[in-house]
Order: sequence, then C-alpha cells, then structure tokens
Amino acid sequence: MSAGPAPKAAAPAAASLEIAVVSPAGARTARENGADRVELCTGLELGGLTPSTAAVAAAVESGPPVHVLVRCRPGDFVYDAEEVALMAAEVRTALRAGARGVVVGALTPDGALDTDALAALAGAARDTDPAAQVTLHRAVDQASDPVAALAALPGLGITRVLTSGGAPTAIEGSAVLAAMAAANPGLDVAAGGGVRPGDIAGLLAAGARSVHLSAKSRATPRRAAGWVPLGAGGTSADDDTHFVTDGTVVAAARRALDATVTTE
Repeated sequence: MSAGPAPKAAAPAAASLEIAVVSPAGARTARENGADRVELCTGLELGGLTPSTAAVAAAVESGPPVHVLVRCRPGDFVYDAEEVALMAAEVRTALRAGARGVVVGALTPDGALDTDALAALAGAARDTDPAAQVTLHRAVDQASDPVAALAALPGLGITRVLTSGGAPTAIEGSAVLAAMAAANPGLDVAAGGGVRPGDIAGLLAAGARSVHLSAKSRATPRRAAGWVPLGAGGTSADDDTHFVTDGTVVAAARRALDATVTTE
C-alpha cells in the first residue's frame, strides 16, 4: 500500500460533497454551507457509532439527504451473529426514520470482507427501502488488501465505498484509492479520512467520485470552574469535550470541489 503519485483521471461531473456530522445542528450547518449529503453518527472521536433514532429523524428534518453510520461498538470490525442482528435492526430503524442510506462494514478475522454479514445488512436495507443506498465504510481500510477486497462486493447490493486507500489519510492513500476506482468502474468511490479542502483536487484526480470529511472543530466548553474526570483513563478537561460541524470548513470544501469540477 505505497502512496506514490496517483494516475490522473477526469473528475466526474457528479462529484459530490459529504460531511460527517454528529447532530441535527451539524446536518443543518452542512446543508447551509453546501454539502450534498451528510453521514450521521455519534462518537466521532471513536471512529463513529450508530446514532439514536431521534437524532436520525431530527437530522432528516433539518439537513440534506442523510446516510446513517451503523456500527454497534468501537474497536475492530469482526462481528458475531448477535452483533450483526443488532446492526440489521439498526439499519431498518434508520431507514424507517427517513434516512436515504446506510453506511456499514464487517471483516473476517483474516482481514477479508465478511460477505455473509454484509449481505445481511444490505438485505435489511433493501427490504426496508429498495431505493436505499448502501455504502461500505472504512472497515475496508483495515482489510489485508483493500483493492482485492472490493471484488467481493458484486451481488451484495453495495454501490459505494468510503475509503482512505488503506492509509491514515486519503491523500496519503491516493495511489491505492486510484487502483480501487480503476478496478471497479461502476462503484462510487468516496475519498474519506483526514480530508482537507486542499486535498480535494488530488482526490478527484485519483478517481474518487465524491469526498467525505468531518469538517469538525472542538466545541467551546461550557462548564463551571473545576472538572471531575469522567470515564476510564482520567480524561482531562481539555479532552473531555465534543465536536461540532464547522461551517467555514464545509464552505471551503464546497468551493474546492466546485472549482475542480469546473476546470476539468
């Protein structure tokens, strides 16, 4: 997974901007600053977890089309049958609350895609809403071979993959991302992972059809003097906070995407 120069490819006219948000307010900020859709989750600092049904419904009311991250716990992406059944139920609940799509992923212990789990999750989505879009999330970046892993997708009903090309950031993984896109021309490859507005032109040139970023900033603390650490590890007052969607970053990403597509 070396990250050399990515081969050039024309940026598609349909290139879109997705913002990861953790609240209805974040969805609204994303919409007001040019996002085409949002991925709603909670626990962004943990890599994202399934949000509540109430949050999904409120985000649907306040923002652009909502795709919901379905991940029942932090940690690895190897799930047992009970966890898969729980996530299938969360898929159904999210779509019934108005989401346009779901974002799922699962691996086997040896680093391949867990096609049985993915088939169950995608099937739950199609049974609930035949028009729902199903995205494979960044579990693929933990696969032993992200490019080869995508060969398992045909027939599962998954038409989109969110990936950093198996690297810490999408721009570092742009060569692998380009190989993923080239090997799967019918797949919507969304570049995500540490994306900054200045990365967007390079990611589209590598073959991404859309870009995904959290556009987040730390919320201003609203607490009295003094702080009792909460949770394991004795979190400090500076770290024990939450993130909010930064509209200035969303707007900058929108401008970068539009400028790139316009100049192609």
